[in-house]
Amino acid sequence: MHIYKSPLPDVAISDRTITDVVLDGLRMLGDKPALIDALDGHTLSGNQVIDTIQRLAGGLTARGLGPGHTIAILAPNVPEYAGIFHGIAYAGATVTTINPSYTEDEIRYQLNDSRAEMLIAHPAVLDTARKAIAGTCVTDLIAIGTAEGTTPLSALMGTPQTDHTPVDTATHIVVLPYSSGTTGLPKGVMLTHRNLVANVAQATDVLDGDAGATLAFLPFFHIYGLEVLMNLYLAKGGTLVTLPRFDLEVALRMIQTHRMKRFFVAPPVVLALAKHPMVDQFDLSSLTGVFSGAAPLGADLTQVAAARLGCAVVQGYGMTEMSPISHFTPPGGGRPGASGVTAPSTLSRIVDPETGQDAAPGEVGELWVKGPQVMVGYLNNAKATQATLTPDGWLKTGDIARIDADGYMFVVDRVKELIKYKGFQVPPAELEAIIVTHPAVADVAVIGVPDDEAGELPMAWVVTKPGAIVTLAEVQAHLAPHIAHYKQIRRLALIDAIPKSASGKILRRLLRGKA
Repeated sequence: MHIYKSPLPDVAISDRTITDVVLDGLRMLGDKPALIDALDGHTLSGNQVIDTIQRLAGGLTARGLGPGHTIAILAPNVPEYAGIFHGIAYAGATVTTINPSYTEDEIRYQLNDSRAEMLIAHPAVLDTARKAIAGTCVTDLIAIGTAEGTTPLSALMGTPQTDHTPVDTATHIVVLPYSSGTTGLPKGVMLTHRNLVANVAQATDVLDGDAGATLAFLPFFHIYGLEVLMNLYLAKGGTLVTLPRFDLEVALRMIQTHRMKRFFVAPPVVLALAKHPMVDQFDLSSLTGVFSGAAPLGADLTQVAAARLGCAVVQGYGMTEMSPISHFTPPGGGRPGASGVTAPSTLSRIVDPETGQDAAPGEVGELWVKGPQVMVGYLNNAKATQATLTPDGWLKTGDIARIDADGYMFVVDRVKELIKYKGFQVPPAELEAIIVTHPAVADVAVIGVPDDEAGELPMAWVVTKPGAIVTLAEVQAHLAPHIAHYKQIRRLALIDAIPKSASGKILRRLLRGKA
């Protein structure tokens, strides 16, 4: 067994709850802004968020909604989200976070699977929420604010609860985010207080000193936005400027206005920062780092964006199942195309997915991770849990990767997304990273399409820049100097936009249906 240890020192992990850890940062802020709405400017101070947490916890406890009960949140990123999440957690209940763009059926599935008894929803999605709760365990639909025919959030508030309802931080499930996965229905990921507290401690170096302000457009219902932004930033006394959905102009204006030092994004935003002409209209000189996650970021695009912005552009790696960070780029480090080094108090392995044996140093295989941030398992799904977690605690990520001599990890592709062309393995992400550097290409996704002779053919779905055109021959010529012949694109189609999840991952299954 070849184990890669973190080059960073281990961190102390307390037995406190995640809400108690966040409250420390909110107390540091006091009457200073903790959350600001980027669209209308309304602001909540640290003290106001503390008041919401304690009064909501008091009200839920009085209703008997504590340990053993699950409450769902269905909302975009708004300042109220943090107080609601932590108010539920402070009462000892479990939170399940739902994507506000979900359909009625998708919401109903998550409510049923998590057995949520209450749904707290933003007014913008109340119509869908009303339909979705039919046939579920939900008995109370609560509106964030006021809305006709619903109970307002203010009605839940009770006498402030000054102490966290007692829970076992090592075993109590504080949050149930749902992992989209590449196949099958979404799975509830059981994360404990210790999982989240551990990852906040492990990721502290990402901030490299004073947290300051940052833009929070990465959705709070997703573990990246929930933990890296909402929990980590607030725990360190930072300020979040919330944005319900990404808008490049608003994002650039917020960075300029609030003199933000760090910007947390997914690869599509790095692409915009590297290529969109609007970027030149704003003063982004305050930025010292852009941090990308949720999907692999190509080395060429990283360097183009860094040169344009005049700051470090680095990436990290994580999964919902790891709370989410297992690898990140430490301050002053970085290597184009790398997802950073193993996080503190974490172990990594590279395992041949066919033989189950550890790959030799420098070779590729499936990334396995072990650490205090790794989930308990999947809710109501012992089969999926056993397929993902080994008996001795290693999590099989499903990503093909390699680790270099200095401990930097490079994601090559997903195990299930590798294209098999005449027996050769072709990683789509590698091809995408090269194709997107073509001057006519705005975005791209690569999939495998069935072929009787080859097994699968690599196919590129391309979004061109306005007024530009690109042909299969041009893409092949662009790729040829950089790849082995068997990896070459064999088919090409143009598309208006690449379908992606809220976290920025390419939804290849939707493209396969079009091929």
